[in-house]
Amino acid sequence: MTTSPAPSDSPVILTVDRISKSFPGLRALDEVSLQVRSGEIVALLGQNGSGKSTLVKILAGVYTAESGSVVVHGADGEPRDPAEGLHFIHQDLGLIPTLTTVENLALGKHASLRDLAPLRRRAERATADELLSLFGEHVDVKVPVGQLTDAQRTLVAIARALSGWTRSDNVLVLDEPTASLNGEEVGILFAAVREVAKAGAGVVFISHRLDEVTDLADRVVVLRDGRLVADQPSAGLDASSLAALITGREASAGSAPVAADVPTAAPILSVRGLASPKLHGFDLDVAPGEVVGVAGSLGSGREELAGLIYGSTRRTAGTVAIDGVPVKPDHPRASRAVGVASIPADRRREGGVMTHSVLENMTLPDLGSFSRGPQLIRRAQREETTAWASRVGLQPPNIDRELGLFSGGNQQKVVIARWLRTKPRVLLVAEPTQGVDVGASEAIRQLIVDAAADGVAVVVTSSDNADLTRMCHRVLVLREGEVAAELRGDDINGHRLTQECLGMSTDDVLHVMDEATTTWETTHA
Repeated sequence: MTTSPAPSDSPVILTVDRISKSFPGLRALDEVSLQVRSGEIVALLGQNGSGKSTLVKILAGVYTAESGSVVVHGADGEPRDPAEGLHFIHQDLGLIPTLTTVENLALGKHASLRDLAPLRRRAERATADELLSLFGEHVDVKVPVGQLTDAQRTLVAIARALSGWTRSDNVLVLDEPTASLNGEEVGILFAAVREVAKAGAGVVFISHRLDEVTDLADRVVVLRDGRLVADQPSAGLDASSLAALITGREASAGSAPVAADVPTAAPILSVRGLASPKLHGFDLDVAPGEVVGVAGSLGSGREELAGLIYGSTRRTAGTVAIDGVPVKPDHPRASRAVGVASIPADRRREGGVMTHSVLENMTLPDLGSFSRGPQLIRRAQREETTAWASRVGLQPPNIDRELGLFSGGNQQKVVIARWLRTKPRVLLVAEPTQGVDVGASEAIRQLIVDAAADGVAVVVTSSDNADLTRMCHRVLVLREGEVAAELRGDDINGHRLTQECLGMSTDDVLHVMDEATTTWETTHA
């Protein structure tokens, strides 16, 4: 279901006029202009490094444009303070991990010292519960948000933005809001966004999931190398045509297909009875050269599976064995010692050290291989890092640059290369293309497929159906902590994955989405 396009005579509420911004050696934005009208959902698209994030940071006041202007108009056409008219959900969410959900939501209301007052705990808690209940997910609003899952934190950030809504002529900027969401959660979020637009607000929606763009957006604006290359209605566009606009070339068919024959060798990785508060008695065998996917909705156990196998998340029962030899539980160092590598979903907090260089990040797991006694052999370290940067297509190929200065897709390439360098026997990858553009996504999937072709046993846990359909020999679907289905061959497709994750038929899925829209409309009538 899509939103009815805003009438062409709807008032303009956001004008970006010839914005330019440069960094040393990089022209990030080159006279970019766009408008957003009342009631309109505009998708802002582009590859990592195209200038999207720079533009959003200029809108948010984090960066100052070197030329051009940003004007937010009120319903009467008069300019407003952008700080009051623009609301953001960034990729990093902007939550304080040591504060509870109640406290994070309250920060949006008490922005200045004059607003500070003792929280009415019971009322604030009830408000937080009510907001999050709209998304169909129970979240303990009294625990620090740092203890929540990625998807739960995303829902908290969305609830905070919507809770601050006081005028219909606002603009909501959503930067990859669905990166940690799946199935029903995405449908409920989209219902909320459509209602925000229906009330007269403007929405800027940034996503690398192109099927979401065709489903939600009225218009698409595409940036490439800092320049505006397309601004047109979304009607008639599909994922392939959007990919062509974004990359400047016809979209490829995707990653090289995984070998048709499922590997039959004895398994390298054997998991038996793995359990946690969310996972119950999980079993898994993975052979060399095999890519096994794990799907599931929020709370199914998918989000913590890789950590349970690797030992970074404490298990309550079960064993993990490599070549039949049990690995010490809850002990990542023991897993690494027997050739298990883990690439976490949150690359910024857990995957890499953002303030260190690419060279330092890529060689950190095995610095000993570059040492002679207490001294590092820096030439060998640089040569190997340079070779891997070329192999993964790092852009720009500057191994001395801080990792945090690269786009999300390039950060992910470095994190993956960091572990592939160690020649693992088992590779655990959580959300490999989360927040990554279409071009980098295919490159990352290809790296994983190539690792399997070299004999690595691979487990991919993902909320993105494209990760699973394009890489996996088979996919296990988790529901309520248990394996509800195992898909192979042609059964590994987006429709079937969504149905199995939700435990519903296609008709049931559509009915749930309609109910989500009705619930939101009723609540906000």
